Amino acid sequence: MRSTADSPTRPDANRRRLLGALGALCAPAASPAADGAVPVTTATPLEAELQRLAGQAAAGCSVVAHETEGPFPLRAALAGSALLRSDMTEGRPGVPLTLRVVVTDASRRCAPLAGAWVYLWHCDKDGAYSGDEQAGAGAAQPSTFMRAVQRCDADGAVTFRTVYPGWYEGRITHIHCMVFLPGSALSARSASVATTQFAFPPAVTDTVYASPLYGQGPNTSVRSFAEDMVFADGTATEMLALSGSVAAGYLAGITLAVDPAAPPRAELLGEPGGPGRGPRPPDGALPPPPLGLGLRPLPGGPGPRSRRPG
Repeated sequence: MRSTADSPTRPDANRRRLLGALGALCAPAASPAADGAVPVTTATPLEAELQRLAGQAAAGCSVVAHETEGPFPLRAALAGSALLRSDMTEGRPGVPLTLRVVVTDASRRCAPLAGAWVYLWHCDKDGAYSGDEQAGAGAAQPSTFMRAVQRCDADGAVTFRTVYPGWYEGRITHIHCMVFLPGSALSARSASVATTQFAFPPAVTDTVYASPLYGQGPNTSVRSFAEDMVFADGTATEMLALSGSVAAGYLAGITLAVDPAAPPRAELLGEPGGPGRGPRPPDGALPPPPLGLGLRPLPGGPGPRSRRPG
């Protein structure tokens, strides 16, 4: 049985608190029609705040940095419809996070890239990834919590409902992202136009991890971006903009500029580590697992949790 600290309010209830705390943000703004008929509904303040955050986290028109694919991409799941959704929590608890991602075309002065596909995945509040089942010991089908795929609207935008990610040994807090060009037929072999990761403002992360909901407490393995294997070279194109609180939940946004003419990413061609693997990690780190399969513990060595790359 979970302790009180491990049995937080479920995401839907926290999300209702978010809307209540934001007051007017939860009600549509309306402008009266000229003839006094039914008011014309315009964008809600909540929508406006998500747009504001996405615009705030736009690095000019610089193409988003390419990063390692990371662990448990579950590429095989892209071929089905199970991940086509906005709510990626599958009921798992955590501080609610509503995330707006806007994709733009860097070759067209960063015009919205309508129809692009955005795939996100991250660990849960306790640092666990879906799909991290040991071969022969896990479920018949990999779990899929904290991952989803959506297609961008005419404004190049998608919105995901998730929770603030936890952390695991060797990495600072992050979300994994792949972007696929409009018209792509998604499959385990689909070539992404961008493979990147999102970073979180450290002050917000510290506040979230100080709450009873996040039982691991602060990240003791990677204390800064400079120590992180992915973000050590900077986060200029990958830093989320956030607003909100632990009690109410957070809103976040980011704008990703991509280059549709860029060649397919090496990991999608099976180089150097085989199909579905990421670029070669730093010396001493294991390469990402193929097609979302879990890592087996090395004989006499630590298990997959402490050896997880990317």
